[in-house]
Amino acid sequence: MGLRYLTAGESHGPQLTTIIEGLPAGMPLLAEDINKELARRQKGYGRGRRMQIEKDTVEIMSGIRHGKTLGSPVALVVKNNDWKHWTKIMGSEPLEEGQEDEMKRKVTRARPGHADLNGALKYGHRDMRNVLERSSARETTVRVAAGAAAKKLLSLVGVEIVGHVVEIAGIKAEVDSSLTIAELKGRTENSPVRVADPRVEQEMMNAIDEAKKNGDSIGGVVEVIASGMPAGVGSYVHYDRKLDAKLAAAIVSINAFKGVEIGIGFEAARKPGSEVHDEIAWDPKEGYYRKTNRLGGFEGGMTTGMPVIVRGVMKPIPTLYKPLMSVDIESKEPFAASVERSDSCAVPAAAVVAEHAVAWELACALVERFFSDRFDTFLDEINKERAYAREF
Repeated sequence: MGLRYLTAGESHGPQLTTIIEGLPAGMPLLAEDINKELARRQKGYGRGRRMQIEKDTVEIMSGIRHGKTLGSPVALVVKNNDWKHWTKIMGSEPLEEGQEDEMKRKVTRARPGHADLNGALKYGHRDMRNVLERSSARETTVRVAAGAAAKKLLSLVGVEIVGHVVEIAGIKAEVDSSLTIAELKGRTENSPVRVADPRVEQEMMNAIDEAKKNGDSIGGVVEVIASGMPAGVGSYVHYDRKLDAKLAAAIVSINAFKGVEIGIGFEAARKPGSEVHDEIAWDPKEGYYRKTNRLGGFEGGMTTGMPVIVRGVMKPIPTLYKPLMSVDIESKEPFAASVERSDSCAVPAAAVVAEHAVAWELACALVERFFSDRFDTFLDEINKERAYAREF
């Protein structure tokens, strides 16, 4: 038994829903724990008008009583405020005779870089709105909600996590590696582009403004750091139990993410082994540790006890106000692609989504390794493991 969740809902449907199963009973979890993370996702320089329409807050529908989990599935709902303008266009009931005009938002011009055409081919949709409504990054709202529950679990067992921006449009931040998680949070939460290097903040904002003026979009790189993970979480015995592999899959599952690296990542290809691997040392109080952390907290698919460091590459959002050429699937004629509301840059918000995607996978790995139906015994097992590792 482990953690899992499902999400449901369309971008302009009545609500987004997630059901989480596997949270141990007795874990403190409040709506405000989730709402503060949803608010972080909506921030960021370069966001579009949709973020002015939606003020995301969660409704806890089941699985929590008097501020603590029950051990049963936790159902979370986030209502879409914009639904009132889409009730007929996105309604579940069949259209009656003479209501064909309600299909005025029908999409037949596939947008390059989106799921539109491939999804239409897969499911046989002649109206690609049936694809884009679900493939929209609006779904990450409830991925963050599920991740917020995971992040709460992590914080209660001594694991802290932060996501931040390290690059936008080729403008790179220089981040002091000695900064603590708390210091990184303090700097990035106060930055419009969620960057820890104030010297490049305005330059990044200028690049976003320029892209917006040109009807274009820009991408970047985000980084997630988690400290406090016990050593030996994950496994080397099978490919699908390696925790770093699960983190890589989680990152590239986020809308518009096209690459991932752990630790120094691709830089390792350009260095000799002596400058890649981390020497092992031992301290009487702390036990084993690595003198460096080039491998990002992993060896053999398992945590080393050092901070977990994961980076993801986000491509520029493909919805452009200066649209690329495409083909109308009805007429087969070339047209400029359809335009939906969009952001000129969503990298700052994507850092929050990535943070919660990583939080979910780390929480899953801990629940799998130290599973208990009760949170108090789950916490006891983790603390016993930490003591064992120090004395090993």
